[in-house]
Amino acid sequence: MTRRLTIAAATALALVAAGCGVRNSKPFTATGTAPCLRDHGFSGVTRSRLKIGFVAAFAENGGVKATSPTGNTVTIAFTVDSNSVDSTENAFRTHAPKAVRPHMADIMQTNRNAVLVWTTTPKGDELDTVTRCLSP
Repeated sequence: MTRRLTIAAATALALVAAGCGVRNSKPFTATGTAPCLRDHGFSGVTRSRLKIGFVAAFAENGGVKATSPTGNTVTIAFTVDSNSVDSTENAFRTHAPKAVRPHMADIMQTNRNAVLVWTTTPKGDELDTVTRCLSP
């Protein structure tokens, strides 16, 4: 009986782990993320290349610009994969106004293949909402 229980538990754990691995391997995209931001009260949510800024406009998986309910704007560039994040971060730093560059560590975060740049340091709930909205 104990052996069956152990095998059943191990099988269940393997299935859960396999499911999580598949779900987590897909890159986030602008298409998958934008609707969630709207649903969570962000305004001005756009994927328009003319409105999201130079760096995000050329991101392989698109870009999104949105304003939180508190007025903080976030621009998200979705790279092809997590290996491309460094070059996108460097592009944001390079094209940021000189006065903003010293504060990039406060306003820029990454999550897998998504690079987020805020107008001002995000509040915990703003960052949490955007992080939860990141979707393939």
